[in-house]
Formats: sequence, C-alpha cells, structure tokens
Amino acid sequence: MTEGYRIKEYGQPVKRYCQTLDLNGDNALIAKYREAHDKEHFWHEIGEGIRQVGILEMEIYILGNRLFMIVETPLDFNWDEAMSQLATLPRQAEWEAFVAQYQGCAADATSDEKWQMMERMFHLYP
Repeated sequence: MTEGYRIKEYGQPVKRYCQTLDLNGDNALIAKYREAHDKEHFWHEIGEGIRQVGILEMEIYILGNRLFMIVETPLDFNWDEAMSQLATLPRQAEWEAFVAQYQGCAADATSDEKWQMMERMFHLYP
C-alpha cells in the first residue's frame, strides 16, 4: 500500500510505542494468524481490554513472518502498569495461549513477554 495509512487525531499529545514479534515461518499458520486478527474473528473482549488499560490506538503490520506493532497512548500512560492490568483481564490469558501457536515464543508467554520493545534510532525532526 503506497498511499499510507491515516491515523486518528485525538486532540491531545500522544506517545507511541513500537514493538516487534516473529511468527512461525509456516505460511498456513501465518494465514490463520492474520485471520484471527480480522474484523470477523478478532475476539471483542481483547479489544475492549486494550482500550480499558488506556491504549488509544494499536496497529500491527506484517512482512513475511515479521510483525511490527505501533501503540499510541496518552502522555501519562504507564506501560508496565497497563500490561500488568491487561494480563488479568477476562480471556486475555486464553487469547495469548491461542495466538502463541502462531508466534515464535513460549506457549505460556504473556503479551509483554512476546512483543519486544523497539528503540527509536532515527526521527526526522521538523
């Protein structure tokens, strides 16, 4: 997609977190992982939990078996506290176990253990 992706404007400053995760290299499993995240199959409880902990927007991009996730939050968002809270919400552990079969991680890993935080090494400042 060469047109880019429009992002929502919140009328307030936000901060961004970027993470990466590798999927198993099996194309059939990658297709099933993609399906699990489409509008028809994504578990609504998981989306509600993400919002409940204060995340404003979350996007996942894919290239081959590499995932890149962008999370936008209010400036006062505390990542560690939010991830601890998220792990306790209904169906979150079940979701993590379900998607682990597609991901290159331990079957019992939490979301925060699977997704590796990336360091911004370049920013084109205005």
